[in-house]
Formats: sequence, C-alpha cells, structure tokens
Amino acid sequence: MTTTFTWNIANLERETEDGFVFTAHYTIDASDGTYRAGAYGSVSFERPDSLIPFADLTEQTVINWVQTKLGEDAVTNVEATLQLQLDEQHAPSKASGLPWHG
Repeated sequence: MTTTFTWNIANLERETEDGFVFTAHYTIDASDGTYRAGAYGSVSFERPDSLIPFADLTEQTVINWVQTKLGEDAVTNVEATLQLQLDEQHAPSKASGLPWHG
C-alpha cells in the first residue's frame, strides 16, 4: 500500500501590527487507506526583510516555510516515523492478553 502524507497548518501566531507570522502550528497525517497516524508540531520564524501580507498567505506557502525551517532530514524523519507507526498497526510487534481467555 502507498502511504499519503498530508501536511496542514493548524494555527498561526502573528503580530497584529503588521501581520508578521512568528509561529506556525502544523499537523502531518499519514494514511495508507487502512490505517492512520499523525504528528503535531510548531516552528518559530525570524522576521524576514519583507513580509507577505497576512491576508495573502496560503496554506501551501506556510507549509513550505515549515518544511524549509525543519529541513529536509527532519521532514524525512517525521514521515519515516509515521510510516513505522502504520507498519506497526499492520503487523503489531507486541500484544497483551491471557492464553486461557481465548
């Protein structure tokens, strides 16, 4: 099965004076059609030389900021961790129970 990773922006924190976004809260959902796993995080940004007006921001723009801030290795690692969680759901490596209670 192919896993789909979906990045979303859950919330933005900004300065009201000029709309500078200083923190983005994001989620990553992984789904393989049978099971799902997810992660949540936040990143802070330094003030850039020029601002995109807050009203003109798109979710994809901010997702790109988040992924750039995290770095390629961190993006790959979080997606790999979610894939491991899905793999564990498909073939659990641990279980509990009593053998005499079937």
